[in-house]
Amino acid sequence: MVSDDLLEILRCPYCVSGDTRKPGPDPGRLELIKDTWLVCLESDCGRKYPIRDDIPVMLIEEGDKWIAVAVDDLPVPPPSE
Repeated sequence: MVSDDLLEILRCPYCVSGDTRKPGPDPGRLELIKDTWLVCLESDCGRKYPIRDDIPVMLIEEGDKWIAVAVDDLPVPPPSE
């Protein structure tokens, strides 16, 4: 499980980097869903990052895989790859 302290500092890497950085003082905030997913709260993002073996997989490519999957349809536990 991701600690509250870690959740406070983690951000969606897509929404905080380079040309894709979202406006505002604190873009890319994440919400913990089903204790196994971190979901970006930016309305136009939709990336979801799995937590495997208590480690968030914060790769943009990983988040991209789950854009089209509804939050309610995210598998628990996340697939290993």
